[in-house]
Amino acid sequence: MKVVLLQDVEKLGNAGDIVDVKMGYGRNYLIPSGLALEGTKENIANAEKAKEERAAQLEAEKAAAEDLAAQINDITLNISKKSSPEGTLFGSVTNKDVAEALKDQKDIAIDKRKIVLVDPIRNIGSFTIPVKVYTGIEGQLTVKVEAE
Repeated sequence: MKVVLLQDVEKLGNAGDIVDVKMGYGRNYLIPSGLALEGTKENIANAEKAKEERAAQLEAEKAAAEDLAAQINDITLNISKKSSPEGTLFGSVTNKDVAEALKDQKDIAIDKRKIVLVDPIRNIGSFTIPVKVYTGIEGQLTVKVEAE
């Protein structure tokens, strides 16, 4: 029996997949539980159309993410902090500070968790910070930390 999955089912498939299952499993569990629809021609056609729409949407999101990554690669942020004469900052520059500076200076909103800063910046200088824009797509942001 063919069914169209409405939700991800472990060891069977993901939402939108068309799978063959035994008659009893489909009629007694998957369909009554709302996990699948019977694999009629209409339901299969709708599932394939929805899958194509989802693929187009993901492609558009990926293209937008690549554009944002290219835009981030061209950005240099200036952050001023109080520091000692030796160049050590009083405090540090964190991913939250970088996200706020990006929003204030360039009007680009990026979640602070997407800014990959292994350790906070504690010295004056220029730093290159990776920014995860999308799965597998990263931009390199240049941050110049200056003394106030």
